[in-house]
Amino acid sequence: MPVSHLDDLTTADVGRAIDLLAGLRVAVLTGAGVSTDSGIPDYRGKGAPKRSPMTAQTFLSDEAARRRYWVGSHLGWRAFTSAAPNAGHQALASLERDGIATGVITQNVDGLHLRAGSHRVVELHGTMRRVFCTHCGQVFDRRDIAERLERDNPWIAVPDSVELGPDGDVLPTSAERFVIPDCSVCGGMLKPDVVFFGEFIPAEKFREAEQLVHQSQALLIAGSSLVVNSGIRLVERARRRKMPVVIVNRGETRADGRVALKIDAGATEVLGELARALPSLR
Repeated sequence: MPVSHLDDLTTADVGRAIDLLAGLRVAVLTGAGVSTDSGIPDYRGKGAPKRSPMTAQTFLSDEAARRRYWVGSHLGWRAFTSAAPNAGHQALASLERDGIATGVITQNVDGLHLRAGSHRVVELHGTMRRVFCTHCGQVFDRRDIAERLERDNPWIAVPDSVELGPDGDVLPTSAERFVIPDCSVCGGMLKPDVVFFGEFIPAEKFREAEQLVHQSQALLIAGSSLVVNSGIRLVERARRRKMPVVIVNRGETRADGRVALKIDAGATEVLGELARALPSLR
């Protein structure tokens, strides 16, 4: 299939990827690079600003830091929710509908795979859609917490443009007057249902990701540098099973040289080409 809008080297690599994945059931692992074309930045991509993400320890132990986090998280979440799935998300949903992709394992918390139409999605790092109480475990819809937050902090306003972070947060200029939301059931501390730096991915969530890989015959990685250990562990699971592993990512990854093919290119266009070619080769 012609891919003339790509450069010659990438075109040849896409052809090799099609040959490697043809006729196979493919598990997909995605990172922040899949969502950059939706306007959500990558922590580690070329040109990404240096950031100091909130750690779990700081969030739980430092009220001032927790207050700053909630202000930034709310402002970012409002902007975050306006992001729309891009053609890469839609290509993966198409591959699932065509019976090629067994599902998507994502390191992203933006929910864009589900909004694009993917059904089997393992959100390794959680989701910005939910908030839970660290004391009693009660789960809340983020929209309900946002309404409470704005009612308790009527001065807060979303600026016309914010410097959005990959996890839906921004760097607030001030948080001194901010009233932190608490659990309406027990009064405990609320936390967005995302895995902070310094936290472990829940064991049952990683087992779900492993199961998806084990039910597949190949692994496709898109938009991840595999710096996070969960990603590289899944690559190793696939390699032990002698499954072909294909990586599509701009820049280096931790698995370069250890997989069947690495394509140094953006995820959106390459995923689109795979979605167009692979169904006819089943």
